[in-house]
Amino acid sequence: MRKGEQTRSAIVAAACELAARDGLEGLTIGALAERMGMSKSGVFAHFGSREDLQIAVLKAYEQRFVDDVLKPGLEAPRGLARLRAIFGNWLDRTAVEAASACIWISGATEYDDRPGSVRDELVGMVRSWQRELVRAIRQAIDTGELRADTDPGELVFDLYGVILVLHHDARLMDSPDAPARARRAFDRLVDAHRAPVATPSTRRATRTARASAA
Repeated sequence: MRKGEQTRSAIVAAACELAARDGLEGLTIGALAERMGMSKSGVFAHFGSREDLQIAVLKAYEQRFVDDVLKPGLEAPRGLARLRAIFGNWLDRTAVEAASACIWISGATEYDDRPGSVRDELVGMVRSWQRELVRAIRQAIDTGELRADTDPGELVFDLYGVILVLHHDARLMDSPDAPARARRAFDRLVDAHRAPVATPSTRRATRTARASAA
């Protein structure tokens, strides 16, 4: 990396730490310049505006999220094992971030009613993540592990609720049981959508039904 790229990367890394502590709105050029031992103009030389800096922080956070949560989960076999691995990684990361804050979750609170480029970037990232979850759920339907009538969007909604409650209880309530409760909630959701196990009698009934229909 060239020196300018190295400096920019270092600024973004420091900005991510400040944003985790103070939120994206609490991220200021002045505080970042002081943290880096630079002048404000020196920081501005790498980012055209405060919004550009905030978006750079979001992109850096998203990349780490993909590296820590999605990519390792994709190594699991397609189907329920992959969905479980992805969710487990997401849960572990959320539990760790409860000590500071999840930039996506805190950003949602800060920008839910604040239009602009930062909000648009955040919304796009969350929607992209939800599409990955929907894809994993559909694969579990295709493998026959989840029922064919499972609504992927509905299940994603429920899974997001588990993560939000985990973050709330671990961060605000300081509950040591929050991660374990979240894992049990995931198991209950999966069990509610799990496809029935085929038995010899059900397979015979299915064959009979198909023969009658033919």
